[in-house]
Amino acid sequence: MKKIVFITGATAGFGEACAHLFAENGYDLIINGRRVDRLIALANKLEKKFNVAVLQLPFDVQQENAVYAAINAIPTEWKNIDVLVNNAGLALGRDFFEEANTQDWNTMIDTNIKGFLYVGKAVAALMTERKKGHIINMGSVAGKQLYEKGNVYCATKYAVDAISQGMRIDLLRHGIKVTSINPGAAETEFSIVRFKGDDETAKKIYDGLKPLSAMDVATVVFYCTTLPPHVCINDLTITCLQQANAVFFNRHS
Repeated sequence: MKKIVFITGATAGFGEACAHLFAENGYDLIINGRRVDRLIALANKLEKKFNVAVLQLPFDVQQENAVYAAINAIPTEWKNIDVLVNNAGLALGRDFFEEANTQDWNTMIDTNIKGFLYVGKAVAALMTERKKGHIINMGSVAGKQLYEKGNVYCATKYAVDAISQGMRIDLLRHGIKVTSINPGAAETEFSIVRFKGDDETAKKIYDGLKPLSAMDVATVVFYCTTLPPHVCINDLTITCLQQANAVFFNRHS
């Protein structure tokens, strides 16, 4: 029987790369995203290329009722989820605190914290019935160290770090693994979304760097799922060679 991985935010970036890698390794997939056209295209591609089954769950993680309705309605044969990649998240704006757009704050909090919680709770409930599962939460170096104009985005990723620790403690009695993956600079759609389609500004973030790719991060995510049943990587930070932490870079090596 094939293992099942559930990936949120699967239509781009880390989520899409994880979908490809898990499918390549024989997992059946439950993929979530808001962009239905991308979900359909990804499902068709993975099913054809890797001969796996793909269940599409198009919902916005910000919508609590939609999250629970979709996950509770998963067909019985799909409920034995082995791995959750709790990946959906975003940054919006990079502004000084007093100049920030509060709607950007609301969207980040609703997605990165509330949506993260809704999905985690719904899937954890399925895993606890089996006393088995692995939850991988996508954090960030921004959840380890603040940087200028990071304010609320960093706060949401600090929350992911704290909630991951809480989940690990509370799910310990059920034998469920909880791993937090904290990437540094990675060239995906992340910066384009953050700067609201301003490609030029987004590209400047990576000036002088060879940043992580989405597949670099997906490879680490997948590795964490390959360890023996008694071994769990609790917390892992990954950066490119030219990045020391959330602040310090060597852009010209």
